[in-house]
Amino acid sequence: MNFRPRPKDEPEINLIPFIDVLLVILIFLMLTTTYSKFTEMQLRLPVADTEAQRDYPKEVVVAVSADGRYMVNKQPVSGRSTEALAEALTEAAKAGKESVVIISADATATHQSVITVMEAARRIGLTQITFATQSSAQAGAK
Repeated sequence: MNFRPRPKDEPEINLIPFIDVLLVILIFLMLTTTYSKFTEMQLRLPVADTEAQRDYPKEVVVAVSADGRYMVNKQPVSGRSTEALAEALTEAAKAGKESVVIISADATATHQSVITVMEAARRIGLTQITFATQSSAQAGAK
């Protein structure tokens, strides 16, 4: 009889199958995760923190009201069509194609009314378009 103690093998933990299972679970979760849709997001626009506003010598300011009315350089535009807006932009763009269109839209203005301004500017060849915003400090004061 052999009563000598046998050397015991140290138990080994093999991590490779564990990592494989975790990667499969991670891939499964990534593929099945649903993200919130853009229509469900609550957005508050436009507010931007800018240090200094740039001065454009050849600017055409287009104001868009909440109900979709337009003013080009503080002159009201008769009608809400793209053609009427393009005509008003042509008259206001004294520098021609180098004029910069600044869209100053109300935060509650429809997306379509802003797109109409962009389309009118494109039709007459004005390619430099920017948006006017207010700083968050000004937005909080109102």
